[in-house]
Amino acid sequence: MSEDQQREGLEADEADEGVSPFTASVRQLCKQLRAAVEELSQKTEQETEPKKEVAILAAFDEFRSLSIPSSVRKTLGDLRSDFVKPLSGRKREDALMRALSLLGPMSKPSYAEELLSVSLEVFPGMGPKRVSALAKSELRTPYACLFRFPNRYDDRSALAQVSHLQVGQHATFVGEVLESEALDGGVRNNYGNRGAKRPVLRALLGDSTGSIECTWFHAPALVRELVTPGTRLRVTGDVRRYKFEKQMTHPDLERLEDGGEVMGTPDDEPSARENELQSLRDIAPEYGTPGALPPRVVRELFQHAVEQYADLVPGYLPAEIVQGRELPTVGNSLRGIHQPEADADFYALRSAQTKFHERLVLEEFYLLECGLALRSEMSARAPGISMPHAPEEIEADQASLPFTLTKAQRRVVAEILKDLTKPHPMHRLLQGDVGCGKTVVAFLAALAAARGGYQSALMAPTELLAEQHAASLSNLIEAGGLLTSLRIGLLTASVPKAGADELRRQLAAGEIDLVVGTHALVQGEVRFDKLGLAIVDEQHRFGVRQRAALSKKGAEGLEPHVLVMTATPIPRTLALTLWGDLDLSIIDELPPGRLPVKTELLRPGQGQVVMEAIREVTGRGEQVYVVYPLVEESEKMDLLSAVESAQRIAAAFPDLHVEIVHGQLTAEERNAAMARFKKGESHILVSTTVIEVGVDVPNASLMVIEHAERFGLAQLHQLRGRVGRGQAEARCMLISRKKTQDGEARLKAMLETTDGFKIADADLKIRGPGEFLGTQQSGRLPELRLADLLRDARLIPVARESAFATLAQDPGLARHPQLASAVQARWGDRLALSSVG
Repeated sequence: MSEDQQREGLEADEADEGVSPFTASVRQLCKQLRAAVEELSQKTEQETEPKKEVAILAAFDEFRSLSIPSSVRKTLGDLRSDFVKPLSGRKREDALMRALSLLGPMSKPSYAEELLSVSLEVFPGMGPKRVSALAKSELRTPYACLFRFPNRYDDRSALAQVSHLQVGQHATFVGEVLESEALDGGVRNNYGNRGAKRPVLRALLGDSTGSIECTWFHAPALVRELVTPGTRLRVTGDVRRYKFEKQMTHPDLERLEDGGEVMGTPDDEPSARENELQSLRDIAPEYGTPGALPPRVVRELFQHAVEQYADLVPGYLPAEIVQGRELPTVGNSLRGIHQPEADADFYALRSAQTKFHERLVLEEFYLLECGLALRSEMSARAPGISMPHAPEEIEADQASLPFTLTKAQRRVVAEILKDLTKPHPMHRLLQGDVGCGKTVVAFLAALAAARGGYQSALMAPTELLAEQHAASLSNLIEAGGLLTSLRIGLLTASVPKAGADELRRQLAAGEIDLVVGTHALVQGEVRFDKLGLAIVDEQHRFGVRQRAALSKKGAEGLEPHVLVMTATPIPRTLALTLWGDLDLSIIDELPPGRLPVKTELLRPGQGQVVMEAIREVTGRGEQVYVVYPLVEESEKMDLLSAVESAQRIAAAFPDLHVEIVHGQLTAEERNAAMARFKKGESHILVSTTVIEVGVDVPNASLMVIEHAERFGLAQLHQLRGRVGRGQAEARCMLISRKKTQDGEARLKAMLETTDGFKIADADLKIRGPGEFLGTQQSGRLPELRLADLLRDARLIPVARESAFATLAQDPGLARHPQLASAVQARWGDRLALSSVG
């Protein structure tokens, strides 16, 4: 036999990393077949004797326990039959080569992938109409079915007696069919709609305590066969009321084995009844009704997917995690979730805390974190701008500040300055609570960039915040004198055209070291001479493309260093998932001397308490915020309430100057009102606009929040952070006009802590990750199938550590092609823009 013949139809041995149990078994079988071919090639035909292929048959038998399509199983069975009888000579060679030629394509991972991607039309009972209906629910392939998990489970071992069934209850009972009748086309539907006449099957089922009517419209043949008098069934469904009687419509039925009385009586001993019902213990998954298909059809669809395709799905978790955490295979995990054993822990299943869930959740997180690690690796390899600086310069810069940095600020500054010295672009997320001092950290980073001969840009989401940053930075520059003589500019839409044109000229000429602005900074006509550092504040308020546009304006075509800042704390595990390609810095310490804000909750009828507080605060020469919500659905009413409130306050305090700021004012009018308030020319500011970020008035010591239950928790925390910035003790008065469960939970969290990260944890628990991120981090929530960012937070660091270790050992995943392909298929589109924060 020639060498070419031996190679024909064969696949070279490959690592079984990232392949399914089916693919791994095919490769093992091919190994046995090739060994037999090699043995045959070393002997002449006269030397060979008939041989029973024990090892080959054993390799074929591995497929018996796998969940694979019946057509594939038949092909394997036909091949196996060739080796049942001893073979020798040419017959043995032909059988070996035939098997290898057929198994060669099967040994490729793409073969299993193609099987998982076939149309659901190959499933029994799935005609074009049903397939089309399922496609509308994104169920088009066996793979999609395997990863559409149950939305709940029924514990069918918890049996009810018929007399105890309650309307509105989802229940299971054991009963006997007492009578049944089929009425063809002469009965209205269960809702009594006129003209809605359909074939109906009615049956009366009961136990020793009572009976209940069950009804099926267009009952399938299987149901008609089961519902015959004398048959004992286990029945599961929703109890409804129809014409003053209890009824079940389209309940699930299971025939009980003959022998043994299981109906029970009210006088049965619990132990005896327990023994009688052992055979009935069962946990049934429920999927809803995708495609408006009956629950039984839907369940059979998913069961078929598991039974025929589960072992075609590969697993990617490193062996040390699987073994160390004693995790099942992916196939067993899919079976464990879709087909729970009778003795499975029902409560663990319901709360997604089984080992099966842990395996699949870690798989999902691992692929995500590998994708993020790849993005981080790409950023680390990208050419960037190195900005070396001497330690004495850093010390001198920090000494020039009008205050002493906290330990947390010093740590974060050191992390950032270290990144700036590297020849690759920094991508760092800076998290910090309200008032922690992120602006001064950004200032020191910009100062280091200027010492290296590069410009910096700070992009803020609103003009108010941009102006606030420019003012704060100017104060820091002025305090440092010649040592910190940065040339600073402000560019927003409100800057007059002549001033904006001159500023753009200065930027292009390198005459400005630090420019602060809004989205105007990313407009095409803005040119930098040598942009080396891009700082994005409150990054979630910008579109991804806006941030990307700023990062493309770097010096000499190189990407600038990027520092992303947010004053909305996000739980650490969540931040690691959302920005896994960004290095994370956290300022978890407030400047010394800042007293916690005293928070109070008031109810309707306590207006006098607020008035007394306003009089007390303004009597000391301090200032007050009064904030109203502005909800889109009731914007006119909200504005009217705020205006009327401002008028009432002005009437109650005729000696005080009351300002009102709202969205119908022009930007110039709003800015003028804010400027007067900051200068102390007005005493009380009534606002309906979002002032929670960027407003820094140290003399303001009282925050009154009307209809506090209508604000989000993060928004309440940010508003509270607007006071307490001076030396006076500050108060925040939350006025709740209506009690709701979530509203009360938010207010309770506000009363219990002023720690922004604890607030964020509470907010996440109240709203869940979808809504939490939908508001704060629009468009960044990973589309997870089974994993839950809140419930499974403990597993994120496990997956992240393992993923980054994998990339450290195999940069670019060159030695893990299947893993690289899976990451790209699962997350490629979503992670394509993640490098810009």
